[in-house]
Amino acid sequence: MSAEALSCTVKSPVALQIGDAVSGSSRPGVYITDITLAEPVNIQEISFKNYYTAYLTVRLQRREDGSAKWVTCLRNYCLMANPHAEAGSHDYFSVYRQQMLTEPDDVTTVRLILRQPSSEWHNFSIEEINIYPCAKEDTERDVPAWLSTLTPVEEPLDLNGLPDPETVSSSIQQMWALTEIMQASQTAASIGRFDVEGSYDVKLLSYT
Repeated sequence: MSAEALSCTVKSPVALQIGDAVSGSSRPGVYITDITLAEPVNIQEISFKNYYTAYLTVRLQRREDGSAKWVTCLRNYCLMANPHAEAGSHDYFSVYRQQMLTEPDDVTTVRLILRQPSSEWHNFSIEEINIYPCAKEDTERDVPAWLSTLTPVEEPLDLNGLPDPETVSSSIQQMWALTEIMQASQTAASIGRFDVEGSYDVKLLSYT
């Protein structure tokens, strides 16, 4: 990344407990970390090093019409293919604005929600967090005025009747995240003592 990382303040993570806090068997299953920026910025990239975090959700606080509003720009982004295995646990990741569900513009705070459903790892986090701004684009200054007047404006493509690509992309990512959650939470269906694939096995029946 050619641009310099933004100056920001990374707050201490807040843990959400899973289990019984009274018996002492609870463990953090979710960590929430807020990152405050010095001024509203348009984000191009968020990079970090993983430390046993399985899934990442990113929320942004943006300034809109003079007020602050929270939006989700990344939902359940998979960092470890298998939460119980080492793969991906120490990898470097970069999330670009093109991957986000909404445009990360005029952002004042970034909230990272880390999830690790596996009990194999007692601690998890992400490290070496860097946030990079969009490069400033000013074509009127970069291109001479006389050349700008000669360059024709490209007509937009006629996409009438086609679905909005941003909406389609957002829907696909949300469906993917929902599918992952449903697959992870599925439990095996119980089988009766004598019921075998909807019929009875005579070998298992007891006679009197």
